[in-house]
Amino acid sequence: MGRLFAILLSAVIAAAFLGPGTITTAARAGAAYGPALLWTLAFSTVACLALQEASARLTIVSGLTLGQALRQRFAGGLGALLVTLLVLGAVVLGCAAYQAGNILGGVAGAELALGWPRSALTVLTATAAGALLWRGSTRLVVTTLSALVAVMGIAFLLTALPLLPPPAELLAGLLVPRVPPGSLLLVLGLVGTTVVPYNLFLGSGLARGQDLGETRLGLLVAIGLGGLISMAVVIAGSAVGGTFDYPSLAAVLAARLGDWARLFFAAGLFAAGFSSAVTAPLAAAVTVRSLFAGDDRAQRWHERSWRYRAVWLGVLATGTAFGLSGVKPIPAIIAAQATNGLLLPVVAFFLLLMANDRRLLGRRVNGPLANALMALVVAVTVLLGLLALARAAAAVLGTPLDAGRVLLVALLLIAATAFPVTAALRRARRG
Repeated sequence: MGRLFAILLSAVIAAAFLGPGTITTAARAGAAYGPALLWTLAFSTVACLALQEASARLTIVSGLTLGQALRQRFAGGLGALLVTLLVLGAVVLGCAAYQAGNILGGVAGAELALGWPRSALTVLTATAAGALLWRGSTRLVVTTLSALVAVMGIAFLLTALPLLPPPAELLAGLLVPRVPPGSLLLVLGLVGTTVVPYNLFLGSGLARGQDLGETRLGLLVAIGLGGLISMAVVIAGSAVGGTFDYPSLAAVLAARLGDWARLFFAAGLFAAGFSSAVTAPLAAAVTVRSLFAGDDRAQRWHERSWRYRAVWLGVLATGTAFGLSGVKPIPAIIAAQATNGLLLPVVAFFLLLMANDRRLLGRRVNGPLANALMALVVAVTVLLGLLALARAAAAVLGTPLDAGRVLLVALLLIAATAFPVTAALRRARRG
């Protein structure tokens, strides 16, 4: 039963990154390039697994959540305040800014299947998410989200199976890294929608009190399934040539495979949107609790406390309001992109350091293979972070985004910091 619950618990992580943003990006990648970018999802799934395992291991072995460990690393003074504000800005603001997209993504799926008015579906979706969170039962949330991930997986996998390309083309897309002309932003987008900072805080909070071996198994199964679902969406998206949107993809699937394919796609899209509409407020509440609830304050931040509920209610209400108004929270999204761009490489770097800290983890520190993989992931997060900052700046200034220049700056920054990072890792391993 412990292993099964660990898998169900880890499915919350898959539910969190398999939102409408991932579905849209994956479907666009398939529509534009077929299976050529599947390797990106294979890498991002492994990267997500490496970071989530390190975050969970830190919490299970040391007893500190990721938020507490970061505050301890920057103990007291301006450093701790800046880290706290950065985490709050990236996670809470980000969850609130993107919550409207989560709700409307689920509504888009329900609308494709039922044809009901969008405003009514928005209210129903938000109310159902709020009711699930209000119960304050981790097991109920975990079970519900796991069921939604299962529905999502079945829906997208069954839709993709009849559309599978020839085996040689499929294997080439999975195993041969290549970036077709004009695809760089999509490549980075596929990684960026899978490796997100708030999932690290959410996974750390959920791992507290769990068994390390069972948690590792749960993460492997759940995140692996999440990556497989994302790949299935790429295959489904390949049915649409050129411009992508949900109704056009549903129409093409219905024309090529029958109306069942449209309904399955609609069910998967609803499951993706609704599950993310639950996990985004949940992640915000778990993150805030990890920052402010030490052992002496744990009881004040239990799942049914007004403090905990106020955080997720604020995120849910913000997303619902924007969803009903039809106005996109552009300034908030730009600010969230910028703070996420700063937070992701910082958290990934310090997670790498803490995964090698013998004072925290003893003999559970990273091995050479884990360090090589995490170092590669940190390098990629630096690129993603700079891209997020550049995208935010371009949106504010109204100028086009030069992805090639961002890539060059990221490579130079990685090269310049390689030696001090290696030295810091050696000091951490010495304890």
